[in-house]
Amino acid sequence: AFIIATTLGLDGKSLPFLLSGATVSGLLGVGVILLIRQRTRLKEDTALGAVLSVFFGGGLVLLSVSQQMQQGHVAGLESFIYGKTASMGAHDIRLIMLAAIVCIGICLVLFKEFKLLCFDEEFAASRGFPVMRLDIVLMALVVTICIVGLQAVGIVLVIALLIIPAAAARFWTDQLSSMFAISGGLGALGGMVGAEISALFSRLPSGAMIVLVYTLLFSASMLLGRRRGVLIRGLRRLRLNRQIDRQHLLRAIYELRELTISATRNKFEPTRNQGFDVDRMQLLAKRSWSAGRLGTAIRRAVRDDLVRVDGDDISLTDEGMVEAARLTRQHRLWELYLITYAEIAPSRVDRDADAIEHVLEPELISELEGLLARRYTDVPASPHDLGTASISPSLRPPGSEA
Repeated sequence: AFIIATTLGLDGKSLPFLLSGATVSGLLGVGVILLIRQRTRLKEDTALGAVLSVFFGGGLVLLSVSQQMQQGHVAGLESFIYGKTASMGAHDIRLIMLAAIVCIGICLVLFKEFKLLCFDEEFAASRGFPVMRLDIVLMALVVTICIVGLQAVGIVLVIALLIIPAAAARFWTDQLSSMFAISGGLGALGGMVGAEISALFSRLPSGAMIVLVYTLLFSASMLLGRRRGVLIRGLRRLRLNRQIDRQHLLRAIYELRELTISATRNKFEPTRNQGFDVDRMQLLAKRSWSAGRLGTAIRRAVRDDLVRVDGDDISLTDEGMVEAARLTRQHRLWELYLITYAEIAPSRVDRDADAIEHVLEPELISELEGLLARRYTDVPASPHDLGTASISPSLRPPGSEA
């Protein structure tokens, strides 16, 4: 645009001329990306990287050509590469504000269509949505944002401004509407903080500081994001592992009691605490845990008043008995479902049931009961062999047979 305007005797550094040229080259780049997507098997990110590299290299060549021209003044053109946030005038700000309002308005009007396009392009096409036109509009908005960002941080950093706020918002929510608002808030916050730091320390460039602030916001979101933050997910996983260990411990004690009572030929009552103990060695053999992991699970269960410990002997409290019966019941219902409908062998069903039993909701339990055409009010019998119980004489109840 500078070369053409200067050749025609016009002001080559006029902002409308320069932005018009940027718009034309940007739309040309969009067309090339769409053409590559339609005509080749290259992925969109590959096509985008190739087009950006070629066009950026071409821009540097044109900048060198303009610097060798005898007419016109090229001073200041490099600001479109490195940015000039600190020297932006009121006219520039009004132009950026107008472009931002237009882009936000189009996004709000076509929000549903854009959401469907980004989620499943083929499904959108099957429902009759004009996928190609929507894709062009979306790309045009990206081009507009890139052109507007040239004034603030330059072409080198504008891509970071386009990507980082949205990527940071992804760690906080799974809802696209919420992500839209969060990314806008993070973008505004990063811009204000970065510009303020640059104003306080005159030697720090504004564009680079804005991107560095964005990087800090992204790092904080990556660690602390409510939905996908690394630390938050780690803590959530730790709580889940503790819950799984507790459930496995209670079910192991329950099943060992079941074997012990059956071996002594006493009547087993699924939800009644009949006072039978198990020892640590039985639990270690049952769950194949390390002694440390078992000890940790037992201490947490004791703290929650689910089990009692007397030396190496462990028994369920009344509350623990109720919880263990519930857990065992839903585990065996799922086993029966897998055997009946998924045709999984009884010898392998225990492992498969372990993978899902911890997230079974009451509604799903009711559906399982309906599918199995039974109404289990008590704990059903295990559909596979639980093994044998070795009973210590000290653990046999008075009057039981040997």
